[in-house]
Amino acid sequence: MLSDTNIRQPSWRIFDADWYILRYPEAEEWMKKEGINDAQEFYHQFGQKYGHSPNRYFDEVWYLSFYPDVHKSVIEGSYESGFDHYCSGGYVHNSGHWLFDELAYRRRYHELTQRYLEEQGFLNGYDHYLEVGSKRNYIGHRFFDLELCRNLALHFPDYFKPHDNLFASWLVLPASVANAGRVSWYFDPVWYLNRYPSVQKEIDEGRYSCALHHYMTNGRARHYDPLEFFSEDEYAELYPDLRGALDQGVFRNGYDHFVRFGANEGRSPGKNLNIDAYKSRPQVRRDLHNKLFDTPFTHYVAGRVTPDSQAALAGVVELDEVQAKVVFEREAEAQLPMLVRRRLDFTYSGLPEMSVIMVLYNKIALTMQALASLRANYSGAIQVIIVDSGSHDQSRQLAQFVRGVKLLRYRYNIGYLEGCNAGLAEVEAPFVLYLNNDIRLAPDAVRLALKRIRSEASIGAVGAKIIRTNMHLQEAGSVVWRDGSTYGYQRDADPNLPEANFIRDVDYCSAAFIVVRSSLLRRLGGYDPRFRPAYFEDVDLCVRIIKAGFRVVYDPTVVIEHLEFGSSGASGSLALMQANLKAFARAHPDFLRHQQPHHLRNAVHARERRRDEKRILCIEDRLPLRRLGSGYVRSNDVVREMAALGYRVTVFPMLSREQSVLDIFGDFPDTVELLPDLHVADFAEFIQERAGYYDLLWVGRTHNMARLLPILNETSRYLPAGGAVLDTEVIATPRTLGRLDVLDLPRSGQSFDEMLQEELDVAHFCQRIVTVTENDASLVRRAGYDNVSVLGHEMRPKPTPAGFEERRDILFLGALHDVGAPNHDSLEWFVEEVLPHLDGVLPDDVKFTIAGFISSSVDMSPFALHPRVDIVGSVHDLGPLFDRHRVFVAPTRFAGGLPFKVQEAASLGVPMVVTSLLASQVGWENGKQLLHASGDDAKSFADAIARLYQDGELWTRLRNEALSSIREECSPAKFRRDLDQIIQTCIV
Repeated sequence: MLSDTNIRQPSWRIFDADWYILRYPEAEEWMKKEGINDAQEFYHQFGQKYGHSPNRYFDEVWYLSFYPDVHKSVIEGSYESGFDHYCSGGYVHNSGHWLFDELAYRRRYHELTQRYLEEQGFLNGYDHYLEVGSKRNYIGHRFFDLELCRNLALHFPDYFKPHDNLFASWLVLPASVANAGRVSWYFDPVWYLNRYPSVQKEIDEGRYSCALHHYMTNGRARHYDPLEFFSEDEYAELYPDLRGALDQGVFRNGYDHFVRFGANEGRSPGKNLNIDAYKSRPQVRRDLHNKLFDTPFTHYVAGRVTPDSQAALAGVVELDEVQAKVVFEREAEAQLPMLVRRRLDFTYSGLPEMSVIMVLYNKIALTMQALASLRANYSGAIQVIIVDSGSHDQSRQLAQFVRGVKLLRYRYNIGYLEGCNAGLAEVEAPFVLYLNNDIRLAPDAVRLALKRIRSEASIGAVGAKIIRTNMHLQEAGSVVWRDGSTYGYQRDADPNLPEANFIRDVDYCSAAFIVVRSSLLRRLGGYDPRFRPAYFEDVDLCVRIIKAGFRVVYDPTVVIEHLEFGSSGASGSLALMQANLKAFARAHPDFLRHQQPHHLRNAVHARERRRDEKRILCIEDRLPLRRLGSGYVRSNDVVREMAALGYRVTVFPMLSREQSVLDIFGDFPDTVELLPDLHVADFAEFIQERAGYYDLLWVGRTHNMARLLPILNETSRYLPAGGAVLDTEVIATPRTLGRLDVLDLPRSGQSFDEMLQEELDVAHFCQRIVTVTENDASLVRRAGYDNVSVLGHEMRPKPTPAGFEERRDILFLGALHDVGAPNHDSLEWFVEEVLPHLDGVLPDDVKFTIAGFISSSVDMSPFALHPRVDIVGSVHDLGPLFDRHRVFVAPTRFAGGLPFKVQEAASLGVPMVVTSLLASQVGWENGKQLLHASGDDAKSFADAIARLYQDGELWTRLRNEALSSIREECSPAKFRRDLDQIIQTCIV
């Protein structure tokens, strides 16, 4: 026990006399017998020897059972009790309670390093959880979910005290309450007690506090199933490979393995549930990615337990469009009184930026909602021209409700087309927005549409992504088929579908929202009268825009919600469509003969009007997000520069990785098509469907070409005429051999050249091989290929401003995808071998920061326990991170290619110490652009850090020289020229 009572004590360390007496009622009589009045004194003299726990947060019996080495030490007299051991240092690695996992907690929350905990005044992760984590919904154990416990508290509020956190309250619940409901999707207490009635008897006898306590601590773990969806017997039968580990006690039971590993490995909990197939459902993958559930199994269990809510979550229950339309109109009606009182104001002075033409027939509530949406969407000068086509409801009083509009009123319904042409005669602005009165605009729709049409003089019109009231797409740009019929691309799909979210030229966009140049409209005479009263007039207008040499552009950032057929009946609309389809086909035979035939399988080819741009299919391990590091930044630069050069790019990932909209769209140009839901198993069907669509195949990383090669051989007739480019990213043979040497592992019997030939065997398929350095290019030539080009890194110097004295601490930045990979190995070496040499040389408060992407498969706890280490993980904006650090380190001991991290640190103005290997790869000199030391000399590496950390003059000189080298070697203009030259050598 701590003797200094002024030091904050962890909750798990404080003796709780009230709880103790309630938990061990026999103690009161015993205390009287021994003449002891203080419960804590009794605990020390007698209670701890009999397996008593000092408080609700520590379980003595479980601790001794779970840690047999501790039990042995207690028997030998090294410790008074398990609690004594825990307080004496066991708390660092051990868990004090069966419902909290210390190491898993520290692994799950990388930022909880030993340094961080000490700075914040916490003794270990359990201390943090009890004081902070449980209030922030942190997960302390897979079998305790704070959200589920909160539901239990709503049913039994008298048992959950306001001043206690949920975890603390649950630990002292009477068995009847604790067993009444779940606190984890992994365990069902009601089912458990029904399945094993003898457990209730043991609880009544006081041997266990509740059903979960029994399941987690009983000595025959393999004899009990936790819930109806898991079977110990069936799991063991399905996976005989686990039998040895279970027999040896590596896992407590089969469920222990399943929860920790099997559920995420695709293993099934029993014969009747295929978890891998369940996980493949898009909604399940999205929910897992968004952390709604931790495994596909818990997602499944939640769905079975709460079928109604989970069915909706999984997308089974669709929003009925008829009901959605009613809601849309009711919302418009509900806003009407407020809008009438407020009076919308469209007055302006001078020339307007845009003229809006809206034709209406009745539907005053919809009209006012649309106008309010327009006004709220754009504050600039808008000329609003409203054509009232014979309304007989309160639309006739519109001028009383809206100021500053040009109102053209007709006594009869002149129809949409003639109304628009009448409005066109009043237009004053350089751009016209045709806008339906049954729409709502998403934020910035008008501004973004104007920005797009102003961006290039060749753009004649800009259309929107149109979403129906049931939140399904109406169109993402539209197609005109060869027979004159039309198709709203991706109709009925999810609006966030990647295929619907990149900018492209299209045949037409619906005039529910379309911005057109006024001068062009006047030259074309507006809508063609032959299509009156409506339908196909917008298709015809877009075709005439294209014939006039202008482009019709679909911009998915411009979003509207549309009450389809809201201003006219659907049946009448369909009849008009059929009649005007024939008129349209007769008017444009010269245009239609070049269109795709009417079939949905042709939609990919038809969705985009092809100009002179060439199309490139880029393949990577996964969508190359910049935060992933490890070569993905360069791949992202390749995609960005391809788009900047005018190529139309599609990115296809080899591996299945669920990524949210927020993850992907902000990292790529808006003209790039991303396909996050596809992977290598889909490639054969994908390339067949897009036969003739691409001009070049760009494959990133040699191992991806190796996986694709059998498919490419089989589907070669569908591949681009320009063939394939292999972007090696790194020649791995030197790195592989370097790893064997560094880790003193045995080599295979292959020579260097044999390994190199084997690695590059797949390159024979490719028209061009790309390496990141000239050294790698020489290895490709050594393997017998002369069709090789070099494409390095793109980097813009952006030095962080802080000076030497304003900075402190040491920084590492690198993605940690796998244990044993170069970055992970470098951290192990640095933390274990290098950091100790800095003790006594640099102040103890100089910390070592680890930043960068961290895979969930990488255990960071060995690093987190070091007193100098601070872990921040992925950082979106590197500027502030680098600006506060004085020295960057890259302790990489085996690697290939070009070290991006070295150039990136230099570009941000942070001098560095790197291994000699990396210095040779980047070609920089010791003492000029950086300092370097051998990767097998920890002392020299530490000495270089100390020298740079303490020498401001050296620091400034290295910073300036490295920035100069970045300007010379990593010019974006050079990168773009080299990339274009590579592409041009392949595309005819």
